[in-house]
Amino acid sequence: MVLDIWKQIKKREFAPVYLLYGTEAFLINETKQLLLNTVLNEEEKDFNFSTYDLTETPIDAALEDAETLPFFGEKKVIFLHNPSFLTAEKTKEKIDHNIAKFEAYLKEPAPYTVLVISAPYEKLDERKKITKQIKRTAQIVEAKRLNEYELKNWIKDRAKGNGIVFAPDALELLITLVGTNMFMLTNEVDKLALYAAEEKQIDSALVEKLVARSLEQNIFTLIEKVVQRKLEDALRIYYDLLKQNEEPIKILALLAGQFRLIYQVKELSRKGYGQQQIAGYLKTHPFRVKLAAGQANKFTDEELTNLMTLLADADYQMKTGGMNKSLLVEMLLFKLKR
Repeated sequence: MVLDIWKQIKKREFAPVYLLYGTEAFLINETKQLLLNTVLNEEEKDFNFSTYDLTETPIDAALEDAETLPFFGEKKVIFLHNPSFLTAEKTKEKIDHNIAKFEAYLKEPAPYTVLVISAPYEKLDERKKITKQIKRTAQIVEAKRLNEYELKNWIKDRAKGNGIVFAPDALELLITLVGTNMFMLTNEVDKLALYAAEEKQIDSALVEKLVARSLEQNIFTLIEKVVQRKLEDALRIYYDLLKQNEEPIKILALLAGQFRLIYQVKELSRKGYGQQQIAGYLKTHPFRVKLAAGQANKFTDEELTNLMTLLADADYQMKTGGMNKSLLVEMLLFKLKR
């Protein structure tokens, strides 16, 4: 687990080779920065840190650097970006990489070099010899979405680093309001920690006061108001979004996406799928599935089928008709309430 590897790095327990792969860019970036800032001090970075884009530079050059002793220091850090030879993807790059030399390096990596391979790909080609060897040799950081438990632990650790603790209900509310985007969560946690520097605790009232709602969260709240048959509140949220210059067509698309998720979660739950299985099948975060499952229980199958038809009709009219787009969504909300 990536959080465990971060703890090892903070203890200055370094592996000679790291493989960071996956599509969660935040985890890749955080791991790289943690390694760089822990292995080297500021003065050493000028002499003992190098980065190579393997779409432009052959790996031979990077390996020569890795095998060269550090200058004024005990360690050096080298980042290798975009190793497309680890995937099955076809690329147009004309760089000729000496993979045999890389394989030889992996068998005896330089003890004074921390080699960090950054591969922002969903999958690696497990059939390739070099992929198998890296996985045997390197410390692996799989940069995939954190589940709800891991996400909450990460938030608590980040707050703890600022000397702050989260009240349990505040932590739940933060994820509900912001979503699971780790870049956005980082900004909000750091902002809350700064504000709560004296109290040393973040409660739900502070989260409610300071945290900015994402567009997706506003849509989720809007749907909650529709579920509760509170049309006036739903319309107020919609009008606020228009004042913020959000496009009606985008609002409609997010409404349709959320109702589609609710429909799918309800159907898959009926078939016996658990929330984690549903998240994997739909390729969405388990926390979104959890929220959608709560909303799905408030609709009958007939209501959801009717809602999907209304949304499809509104989408068609918005893209082909001459009706005012903002009025079209407003009329849709009136129909959704029924």
